[in-house]
Amino acid sequence: MESPNLNKILQNAAERLRKVGIDAGEAEAEIILSHLLLTERLQMYLEGASKITPEILEKFEEIIKRRETRYPLQFILGEQYFYGRRFYVNEAVMIPTPETELLCENAVRYLGTLSCDSPAVLDIGTGAGVIAVTVALEAPKCKMTALDISSEALEVARKNANDLGANPIEFRESDLFSALQSAETFDLILSNPPYIADGEYEGLPPEVKADPRIALTSGDRGLDIIEKLIAQAPKYLKPGGKFMFEIGYDQAEWIAEIVDKDERYRSHVLFKDLNDIDRMFILSVH
Repeated sequence: MESPNLNKILQNAAERLRKVGIDAGEAEAEIILSHLLLTERLQMYLEGASKITPEILEKFEEIIKRRETRYPLQFILGEQYFYGRRFYVNEAVMIPTPETELLCENAVRYLGTLSCDSPAVLDIGTGAGVIAVTVALEAPKCKMTALDISSEALEVARKNANDLGANPIEFRESDLFSALQSAETFDLILSNPPYIADGEYEGLPPEVKADPRIALTSGDRGLDIIEKLIAQAPKYLKPGGKFMFEIGYDQAEWIAEIVDKDERYRSHVLFKDLNDIDRMFILSVH
């Protein structure tokens, strides 16, 4: 029996995906087939044709058809890579994006400067747990607490922590800081909060709108949750502690004004991502 034409299979699928507005159609076709063949993409090209069975082709076609509806590939495959690790994702959580790796990088770098044996770290709105798990793995001496308002999201985060060996992380169901005791304080607070303005929601790509809306939108300017976090974070930070969080592309000026008026903060630093877009604030308390 003649082996299937691997290139033709991928090219046809890529063209179908491009026709529905998916610019990375070729890359996605490769990801789907390598996922089904349980191999790396390079290895797929070297020997994938010999491993393609009618069953594989049938599953491949089913996934392509579903992806043509613009349903996120990450939810179809049940996975997303973040910081070089495979995380499980489903419809209960927001799909993590590469930009959030900047938050993790700065968190790990800061924790490495602390002299305490077990720095306390808080992740607010943990979702799939990518921030909490990544920081816990990269800075294993830290004591990590992760909060989320969604019990379904916490199930996903716990699974990722278990699968990737990041325990112990303490997960709590919480509306922002509500599950914390007043005496609990942390060396570092992290968050990738919702920051999209309500009015921008309908114009989002279908893939983004597949994420839970509660993880995306936050009021008329997208700042409702961020303002609450800035107002409450100092209460839960140790002296000299830091609060690091992501922001929307057009929110830096507003946030800087809010922080400048709050005397509990002694400084703030704005970071841009690799696309030169305002992405993250680091706030320091006295």
